[in-house]
Amino acid sequence: MGQRLGDLFKIDHAPALVTRKLSLAQMAVTEIRSDNPIPGLIDPVPTEDAYLVSLMLRNLDDHQVWENGRPCARHSISVGEFHLRDLKMEQSALVEQPHHSLQFYLPRAALNAIADENEARPVGELFYQPGVPFSDPVVRSLGLCLRIVFERPQEASRLFLDHVTFAMGTHLAQTYGELKPCSRLRKGGLTGWQERRATEYLSANLGSEGSLKEIAAQCGLSTSHFCKAFKETMGIPPHQWLIRRRIEVAKVFLKAPSLSLAEVALECGFADQSHFTRVFTRIVGMGPGAWRRNCGISVAVSRH
Repeated sequence: MGQRLGDLFKIDHAPALVTRKLSLAQMAVTEIRSDNPIPGLIDPVPTEDAYLVSLMLRNLDDHQVWENGRPCARHSISVGEFHLRDLKMEQSALVEQPHHSLQFYLPRAALNAIADENEARPVGELFYQPGVPFSDPVVRSLGLCLRIVFERPQEASRLFLDHVTFAMGTHLAQTYGELKPCSRLRKGGLTGWQERRATEYLSANLGSEGSLKEIAAQCGLSTSHFCKAFKETMGIPPHQWLIRRRIEVAKVFLKAPSLSLAEVALECGFADQSHFTRVFTRIVGMGPGAWRRNCGISVAVSRH
């Protein structure tokens, strides 16, 4: 990410630091510094499931960012303030003044790993208003700590870098993404990482309930402990959660008019159309065909 950002800002060298604390994901910090304004919009940042935090180290007057090809309101942004940007959307900006910032790269995998480290539920989206700067003393202080690392890299401690970037990611997830610490989970329930692992496993195996023993092992629990903890956390046993998940996925398939009810049933792990219809009606309150019609979806007529 470091030199990619440097290329967007038309600078030859953009020093970057990469954290190693998270085993399955990496965060990075890039220093962007240029005394040369850039004519017109900078090229869009490549889209991916990640966030970019732009912490200003130099005042910018009348600054404007663009999101998904649309200009956002112009704002002045002072030293220590930052922009938050969702890289799933096309991000660009007008950089018409000398610029100095730290760019924190926070991928989705890092957010998930932070949730796991805190034994918390997965983080959803980070909330922000496009183009509107934040003033957050924690982000400012952590950013200034890392600025010293860029100024004196020979004195930098890898352990210090890892801890500061992890603290930054955790603060952003908790303040702007509603990261819920483990203490908020009900006593006796699954931890955040166990819940995510179990639900991901069940969702990936809609066609069969799989082995409870295998799912429990994935969570480091005995089968009986897992079943009790799952029900404590989710409110229903694993097999009922799986059935409801099949119904939610079926609703997505039902919106595709080219699929018959029998095809939807098989895609979602039901024995046949009759089984699918019985379960769908019991949970939703109407049959899948009626639900589909209520959504205004016309089914393609078969020519066979």
